[in-house]
Amino acid sequence: MALVFTGCGYKPTSQIAQDVLGDRVYVEVAITIQDAQNSVLVKDAVKEAMISRLGRDVVSRSQAQTLIFAKLGAVSFSPTIYDKDGYVIAYKARTNLRLRTVYESGKEDNILVSGEYDFTIEPNSVISDTKRFEAIKNASYEALDEYIALLAIRGFHEHNE
Repeated sequence: MALVFTGCGYKPTSQIAQDVLGDRVYVEVAITIQDAQNSVLVKDAVKEAMISRLGRDVVSRSQAQTLIFAKLGAVSFSPTIYDKDGYVIAYKARTNLRLRTVYESGKEDNILVSGEYDFTIEPNSVISDTKRFEAIKNASYEALDEYIALLAIRGFHEHNE
């Protein structure tokens, strides 16, 4: 099986995205006054994704090969499941992220990605801050997975041109 993947030139998506970004990445997340707590969560999620999912070093702007400027867009919560008494017991969190990526070559990409996360709550209760933060963070991770996939597609196209 390994021979088949090696022979056909298989390369994991994360490896292609790593090649596109380079080894050193600068990440800046715009903190909005209206949504400061959620912006901070997104900032942590973006940095963690660069380190854990792609193995990139997050460095200062002057040392970076690639600059990523992220901004949290819309955050929404929608009820998805109701119990027999009509109380909401599950929600879907949605986040939109706008990521402007400036590559070492000077090229820029503006990418809008979104993520979702389903979670439950106790019947007849409100969404706690802990649940809300966890949901936004997980939805942001899903959005970042979409971003990584889009980077891989870009890298694949550039490599085959």
